[in-house]
Amino acid sequence: MTNISTNWSYPTAVAFGAGRISELGEAAKAAGMKNPLLVTDPGIAPLDITQKALSAIKSAGLDVAVFSDVQPNPTASNVEAGLKVMRDNGHDGVVAFGGGSGLDAGKVIAFMLGQTRPMWDFEDVGDWWTRADPDGIAPIVAVPTTAGTGSEVGRAGVITNEETHTKKVIFHPKMLPAQVILDPELTVGLPPHITAGTGMDALAHCLEAYCAPSYHPMSEGMAIEGMRLVKEYLPRAYHEGSDLEARGHMLSAAAIGATAFQKGLGGIHSLSHPVGAIYNTHHGLTNAVFMPYVLIHNRSAIEEKINRLSAWLGIEGGFNGFVDYIMALRSELGIVNTIQELGVDDGRFEEMAEMAVVDPTAGGNPITLDVPVCISLYQQAYAGKL
Repeated sequence: MTNISTNWSYPTAVAFGAGRISELGEAAKAAGMKNPLLVTDPGIAPLDITQKALSAIKSAGLDVAVFSDVQPNPTASNVEAGLKVMRDNGHDGVVAFGGGSGLDAGKVIAFMLGQTRPMWDFEDVGDWWTRADPDGIAPIVAVPTTAGTGSEVGRAGVITNEETHTKKVIFHPKMLPAQVILDPELTVGLPPHITAGTGMDALAHCLEAYCAPSYHPMSEGMAIEGMRLVKEYLPRAYHEGSDLEARGHMLSAAAIGATAFQKGLGGIHSLSHPVGAIYNTHHGLTNAVFMPYVLIHNRSAIEEKINRLSAWLGIEGGFNGFVDYIMALRSELGIVNTIQELGVDDGRFEEMAEMAVVDPTAGGNPITLDVPVCISLYQQAYAGKL
């Protein structure tokens, strides 16, 4: 696996393999950039991997600058600050570099560069994306440094509205990066707890896509393979961070999950988004906490599918065995059991439930979510009662 180097064209052009970061400059040039802005977060900006990326861009004869004022759950003000840097310095494209926050922020900054309407006018509602001027969208090259969100192969970015404390999905087909580089060497330095949280995010994407009731057999098939990769390689990546084979397969699992969830997401994400928006918790970790509670709530609608999935993954015991596997995996990865342990208090459940039912991911849940149900799920996840 460590010697595999290949190119894919699904869902966009993907350069996969150790050391492929050296091709970043040529990728940016091929996308039409002469003066790209590398968008990342303040934790990644000073790292050696970022310097390696900048060197690759400069070696292709391009000018480049760094914008890193991006929060773990990127906000509208982060996007506005990045836009100002883009416009003031004449940047003509974005290299979105980092975890989900840097990728999402970078994509939305590139999208908004030539727009005249407010960002919230392009929320993923109906055909609102058609309001955008496609000629005003700057080209994007995406390079993930974590294996979780899969935002590098997505056509949207999740941005927090600070006024309402809600997460909004900004969508446009041209937000799909022109080129993606998946280089497992960039993820080797991830600390175990980040490996765990981002890996569980990839699992949540695949699991919810698989369980979503809509018909999309291609995405459903991908989701199954993504979960197999997580099952086999996430513990390895967690316990031995320098395992390039495991790191590479987890990058693939993350990209698979984000491609598969065009079939839909569900209650794990709709419950998680308000928690992240209000308490600024890590998205993948929050998803991991909610996962078994939502699985059990959805049992009547998904038991047959989970039985099939368990058989394919080599998990004994059908549905119950699969829930036991999730609990054991969380324990192995040091993930907490309750949202109380994430710093969530019990005074805002109704408020969060009202946010959860209108979250764009709620509609993909196999069983309809309403406010009382969401309150009950928050209570269960707070008390740790399955």
